[in-house]
Amino acid sequence: MNLSLQGIGMTSRRTRERMISRLMEQGITSNKILDVMRDTPRHIFMDEALSSRAYEDTALPIGYNQTISQPYIVAKMTELLLEFGRLKKVLEIGTGCGYQTAVLTQLVDYVYSVERILPLQKKAKTHLSDLKIKNVSFLHSDGGWGWPDYAPYDGILVSAAPSEIPEMLLEQMAIGAVMLIPIGKVGNQELQRVIRTDSGYEVERLEPVSFVPFLSGRD
Repeated sequence: MNLSLQGIGMTSRRTRERMISRLMEQGITSNKILDVMRDTPRHIFMDEALSSRAYEDTALPIGYNQTISQPYIVAKMTELLLEFGRLKKVLEIGTGCGYQTAVLTQLVDYVYSVERILPLQKKAKTHLSDLKIKNVSFLHSDGGWGWPDYAPYDGILVSAAPSEIPEMLLEQMAIGAVMLIPIGKVGNQELQRVIRTDSGYEVERLEPVSFVPFLSGRD
């Protein structure tokens, strides 16, 4: 692995180990997820000026009024998504810089990732290509539409907060599928887990979170 992927100084292995210790203290118990996050170079997904802060437990700007989620939220949402077992097909709404995508692709069979901001999607594609990740497809589209072509999905992970769950995403869940989604306005959001059953949808309200708003359209 080349040095930029491996990391030096504030992006080194030792710094990553501190991040993993923090995640364990915060209640993340899945060794698979901890291993993937230890080995995934978060610093390459952000501008060089911020890369020294890559392994802090904080959300950081990635341009276009978007952020890379804090490591705890990435780990927590991934753990909740996969709590009932490995998933084959996962729909990700909000590729962003591609960090959450990179984590997911190492834990599920295939990821279909939708992003409304084209320059961000292009950057994400480059990062994932640098990491030799191939089990992912990208779509430049309004996230509220999902990606009907490959539905139904076993899991859906949403990285922006709408005021309510988009109907089209619910329709694209397979029976037994799990969706993780933040709901609410800025300053008053909660993480929800939705499970589709034979008779409808079960919604579990989890914990307060802070995400960028879910916007419609394409840029």
